[in-house]
Amino acid sequence: MKVVSVNTPSAAYEVKIGAGLLDSLGEEVRARTKAGRAVVVSGENVFPLYGKRALESLRNAGIRAESVVFPSGEETKSLTRYGELLNSLTDFRMSRSDCLVALGGGVTGDLTGFAAATYQRGIAYVQVPTTLLAAVDSSVGGKTAVNLPAAKNQVGAFYQPAAVLCDTDTLSTLPPRELRAGYAEVIKYGILGDADLFDTLQQGGFTPENIIETCVRMKADIVAEDEHDFGRRRLLNLGHTFGHAVEARSGYQLLHGEAVAVGTAMIARAAVRMGMLDAHSRDAIVETLESFGLPVRTDYGADELYELLLLDKKISSGKLSLIVPLGIGWCEAIPVDRGKLRQWLEAAYD
Repeated sequence: MKVVSVNTPSAAYEVKIGAGLLDSLGEEVRARTKAGRAVVVSGENVFPLYGKRALESLRNAGIRAESVVFPSGEETKSLTRYGELLNSLTDFRMSRSDCLVALGGGVTGDLTGFAAATYQRGIAYVQVPTTLLAAVDSSVGGKTAVNLPAAKNQVGAFYQPAAVLCDTDTLSTLPPRELRAGYAEVIKYGILGDADLFDTLQQGGFTPENIIETCVRMKADIVAEDEHDFGRRRLLNLGHTFGHAVEARSGYQLLHGEAVAVGTAMIARAAVRMGMLDAHSRDAIVETLESFGLPVRTDYGADELYELLLLDKKISSGKLSLIVPLGIGWCEAIPVDRGKLRQWLEAAYD
């Protein structure tokens, strides 16, 4: 087992990474919270696989455990589902000293975390990611949110979990498409700050446990410095500005990681045309994404994506911070005026 400590101004916790950790969930909740009761929140695809073990582990630790299961998919990250979850918590008579458990991927983690942040002004929650994408990225750092019809992640809060348990055994049941989507976020970490990781991904020979640890350590370091996304943490949005627009335009038919892959390739192309990135690095980025079976192009035109870009929550004082690769392992946040955003978008196409 590998352990990564996350220390932010608002909370400190551990991310544990290894095989078979789901069976220690109850002990972890008991050690990290004061919960006498817990609710496991999960999706309909994940709960049949791991829900029983999660509930048994909690109950074996003397914790009264219930479950709430939602349909799988991005549509669950909605104000409607959020309200249903809060109502379920009141039905279970959950108190501020109790705990939620997010058992699933990024959608489950975001919804559960936001409910935990706001129910009775905040209760503890534990992340148990079952996808590669959630393990390397969304389960760590305390970003929680639901979507609005117009755009993704428009309603949320920064709220750190009490603990994160990454049971690598759960990756064995991931559909191949979901696993590929997770590697988009892993590749992102290599591009933005770890050339050795990027080289490892190109050459192969890595293990999921080592990949998760590397990404989590990088994110823990960034979040400790910039918990609320005003500075260095913005780099973690590499590929997300264009990617979120593509994801929303698809009606969330594209997985988040697939959209991030498209967005990463797009910003790499734009960076070359803007004279900020060499063509060799662009090609390495695109080819590495393709080698993991990820999409690198979109059929949506600039006109279809531009209005969605204007809804990006990173816009401040009329400027959007685009995260631009300047080399492998080196990115910077570039403030772009709304008037020039269209130019960047058009430069992102072949």
